[in-house]
Amino acid sequence: MTELETKIIHFLNLEMANNSDASHDLGHLKRVAQNCKKIQKNEGGNIEILIISSYFHDIISLPKNSPDRHRSSEFAAQKTINILDKYFQEIPSNYYAPIADAIRSHSYSANIYPKTLEAKILQDADRLDALGAVGLARVFYIAGRLNQKLFDDSDPFAQNRLLNDKEYALDHFYHKLFKLPDTLQTNKGKELAKERVAILNNFIENLKKELVN
Repeated sequence: MTELETKIIHFLNLEMANNSDASHDLGHLKRVAQNCKKIQKNEGGNIEILIISSYFHDIISLPKNSPDRHRSSEFAAQKTINILDKYFQEIPSNYYAPIADAIRSHSYSANIYPKTLEAKILQDADRLDALGAVGLARVFYIAGRLNQKLFDDSDPFAQNRLLNDKEYALDHFYHKLFKLPDTLQTNKGKELAKERVAILNNFIENLKKELVN
């Protein structure tokens, strides 16, 4: 871990001390940073920009049910630059624009196409954390916070109804998670996504064995 990364983590421990959302906590930021490093080894890109943007990408993360949810990444980008300018003056100012661009376009709900390599890597890294075993845990954690049901008892796999992931956690797998691999930008990201989607598919198959007679 670099000196800069250590300083960022120390800052975030204080900044996010009152954060009650465990799906977008410092643990999530660390995992996204690790995903960025894995992808960067194959794809290239400026590692400092990636580390900074990955740790700050959710410095503001509005609740899933907020009407301004799609603007979270925009707010996070603005706040990040203010923080860097005030507390991290060792970071070159010419990094500000690519960092802000990466943070702004990482968000699924913002629907902004990533233009730089770093932005593509951050977007992939963040989406990877929505997949696999961790992603599985996060889905049901968020559903609990939003008082959603686990699934529709009468039709859990939406065979005869429209998907509704605002009400049922399981619907989110079909509404979004299984579609994420097709949105990834890098070859390494897609490779990692296949492994993690297999975990989700295995969960679904085991759930079907328990629920379907």
